[in-house]
Amino acid sequence: MTTSRSANFACTLLLAATVSGQARAEPVQLQRTMADGVYHCEVYALGMFIHLGDIIIKGPTYRGPAWFEPFAGPYRYEVTPFDEINWFGPLGGFTSGGNSVDLTQVTVNTEEKASFDIIMREASGSFSATTCEKR
Repeated sequence: MTTSRSANFACTLLLAATVSGQARAEPVQLQRTMADGVYHCEVYALGMFIHLGDIIIKGPTYRGPAWFEPFAGPYRYEVTPFDEINWFGPLGGFTSGGNSVDLTQVTVNTEEKASFDIIMREASGSFSATTCEKR
């Protein structure tokens, strides 16, 4: 029985070495980004659109949201293979006062037209959705 365990252990080590060697041989996937530009963010509430600020995206970084200069940042972000955006810095009122970003979903991402929706969990526990469109 000891020999069988030793053989199983050796096979496991061999398999792990083979798999890890294959993983290293694969090319590294390039980071995806949104189209560069100024994204105008607004929410529909009380029967009207309310401007929540602009976010400036350039390459893998963003600044804002803000209404006027100077915009905070730059901070890093990434677009996942599932077209979700992970923000690696604050997002103004979306991430302050007990609010948090629950999800950011890319809706369009071309040079001509780009947008994403931010789903925010408010301090009260309610959710609100904001659309940010490239201008």
